[in-house]
Amino acid sequence: MYNEKVIKEFTCPKNVGEIQDADGVGKVGNAKCGDIMKMYLKIEGGKITDAKFQTFGCAAAIATSSVATELIKGKTVEEALKLTNKDVVNMLDELPAQKIHCSVLAEEAIKAAIDNYRGKQK
Repeated sequence: MYNEKVIKEFTCPKNVGEIQDADGVGKVGNAKCGDIMKMYLKIEGGKITDAKFQTFGCAAAIATSSVATELIKGKTVEEALKLTNKDVVNMLDELPAQKIHCSVLAEEAIKAAIDNYRGKQK
């Protein structure tokens, strides 16, 4: 069902945890499958210097969270907002069709964390 990259990201995910003094935090969930994803961002000078996640869900949800954090670290906030679920899927080579919603959650969690960050800036 899952390819080697997905299995690797699930069994050895990167950036798991919480950033205590996060500049932005986003939490999203999918009621249909029960996955919940929380994304933490540290942002300095408009750049994402650190990203961590806490995900309750299946292997695909954890793998997409891990890949998403890796994709946005070092990027500007604007660059991170351009990240799509397709970018996440491409980094994993593929996901089963019934698990694509996990990549959408990762995209939504990043956007929610950035929205939270921007709300604090006002």
